Amino acid sequence: MDFKDYYNIMGVERDASQDDIKRAYRKLARKYHPDVSKEADAEARFKDLGEAYAVLKDPEKRAAYDQLGAEWKSGQEFRPPPDWGAGFEFSGASGGADASAYSDFFDSLFGHDFQPATGRRRQAGIHAHGEDHHAKVMIDLEDAYQGASRSISLRAPELDSTGHVTTKQRTLNVKIPKGVKQGQRIRLSGQGSPGLGKGQSGDLYLEIEFNPHNFFRVEGRDVYLELPVAPWEAALGATVKVPTPAGPVDLKIPAGTTRGRKLRLQKRGIPGQPPGDLFAELAITLPPVDSDAARRLYKEMQRELAYNPRSKLGV
Repeated sequence: MDFKDYYNIMGVERDASQDDIKRAYRKLARKYHPDVSKEADAEARFKDLGEAYAVLKDPEKRAAYDQLGAEWKSGQEFRPPPDWGAGFEFSGASGGADASAYSDFFDSLFGHDFQPATGRRRQAGIHAHGEDHHAKVMIDLEDAYQGASRSISLRAPELDSTGHVTTKQRTLNVKIPKGVKQGQRIRLSGQGSPGLGKGQSGDLYLEIEFNPHNFFRVEGRDVYLELPVAPWEAALGATVKVPTPAGPVDLKIPAGTTRGRKLRLQKRGIPGQPPGDLFAELAITLPPVDSDAARRLYKEMQRELAYNPRSKLGV
């Protein structure tokens, strides 16, 4: 998937005001409208123009796009980073068209995070409930095991007096509950947009994502670990120490264990009702040949074991 430079598509600078963007869209929409344009690629350019305008006219989408846009050039191979959108606060309703009407690039950025919310909307009348806000926050896997209190910073876009998009930052103290899962949302009552009149403020929903871990990967409440073992531990059996997000535990490796075998540690996954499991995926590693003694041992194994690892291949 290639990166799309929406500013280049619309022919405006990155610091263009919202009025500049609107004028540029009107001008180019007339030029490339398929019903009137004689350009060979008018339909494709008109579609790209509509997609670019859908992002740049919306302060929230524009601010989010700007987080990544400065690091990429049009046409470059692009994949959103794992922490894409973390710490960025947006209101419940995007107000735009369905993301499926646009390109895969658009959908990869906005198809999920900027869909209309299912929460309360402002009602007609003097008193109305404020809009809900949403943000993604990154936590450590260990926080899901123990619970934690974290100070998080959120950025929300807004228009200044000149029509340019700026970001406002605020800091909140948040309690991360024990047993929280990836993708789960934490509701902070009254932390969304202010209400109108006597209407209550909206809520803030924090979507939980785990920071990448050096050892573990997560699927639901289950946690997976690639566990290196020595050849003699796999062949003869052993009891070894295994790290878990809650601290090390003992794991018994049966004799004759082969590479890729999964051993389950029940209820050692993310806490919950029921708790997840932790799976140790065994990887047999070879000692390095970094001394004369090691070399002698390998040669002795070669003589004594007469082992052909390719016997099943018929060679």
